Amino acid sequence: MVLTVDGLRMRYGETNVLRDVSFEAPPGEVLALLGPNGAGKSTTIEILEGFRLRSAGWVEVLGVDPAAGDENWRSRIGIVLQSWRDHGNWRVGELLQHFGTYYAPYSTPATPRPWPTGELLGAVGLTAAAGQKLKTLSGGQRRRLDVAIGIVGRPDVLFLDEPTVGFDPEARSEFHDLVRRLAADQGTTILLTTHDLDEASKLAHRILILSAGRIIASGSTAQLTQLIAGEDEVRWTVDGRPFHHSTPDATTFVRNLFTTHGATLTDLEVRRASLEDAYLTLVRDQTPERA
Repeated sequence: MVLTVDGLRMRYGETNVLRDVSFEAPPGEVLALLGPNGAGKSTTIEILEGFRLRSAGWVEVLGVDPAAGDENWRSRIGIVLQSWRDHGNWRVGELLQHFGTYYAPYSTPATPRPWPTGELLGAVGLTAAAGQKLKTLSGGQRRRLDVAIGIVGRPDVLFLDEPTVGFDPEARSEFHDLVRRLAADQGTTILLTTHDLDEASKLAHRILILSAGRIIASGSTAQLTQLIAGEDEVRWTVDGRPFHHSTPDATTFVRNLFTTHGATLTDLEVRRASLEDAYLTLVRDQTPERA
C-alpha cells in the first residue's frame, strides 16, 4: 500500500480532532476526503505530508513514517496547497525549471525526475504563458501553476487541497483529465480534498467522508449513493394517469416502461440518487454528541 493509516488520533489540549481514523490507498488510486469545515481533513493531510506530528496511531506513506521522512522521501511527494506566496517577477517557465533542479538528484531510470518543463507546461495548459511573469497571470492561470509546481517532481503521491478553486469550466475539465492520466498512466496515488462534490464524484475511485474527526463512510460514489441516499425515483404518465416508482436501477426500469407502454408513455422524469444526497444525509446525521 502507498498510504496506510491505522487508528490515527490527534488531540489539541482537551479537544480530539481525529479519532481512530483508518484507511489505505494502493498505487494509482484517486482518493477523495470529504467533510464539513472542522471535520479534520486538513489535519489528516498535514500528518500524511509530514508537517504535523500525530498524537497516536500508525501512519505510513510510501513505506515511511512521515514524521521521519528524509529528503529522498520528500522528493516522491507532491503537494498542491490552496494558495502560496512567491516572487511575482519570476517567469512561469523559469520558475518550473528552477524547482525541477531540486528533484534531479533523485531521478532514477524507473522514475525520471523532474518532469520536462515543456511537457509540464503543456500538461497544465500554460504553454502560451511560459514567458509571462507570475504577477501578470490570471487567477485560473495562477492555479494551474500551483498544480504544475506540485507535480514537477513526478510524485508517487500527490496531495491536492481544493485544487480547482478559480478554474473556469474548460480549465477544470482539462485538470480532471490530467489527474486521471497521472493515476492511470504513472500510477500516482492521489489524495484529494474538495468541497466540490461533483468533482469528487468524477475523479475519485473511492470517497472517505470525515465528520467530527471520524470516518463515517467509505466507498465509491455508486456505493455511497445506493447505500445511503436511497434508490432512484422515476415519475411518468400513461393515458393521463401519473405514476411514481423507486428503483435501484432506473435504466432497466425505464427500458421496461417503454417496452410495455410505448408511445402512451409521457412526462417521464428520472431523479437519480447523487453523492450530494448521500453526503448531506451522512453529515446531517452526525452531530458532535453522537460522534
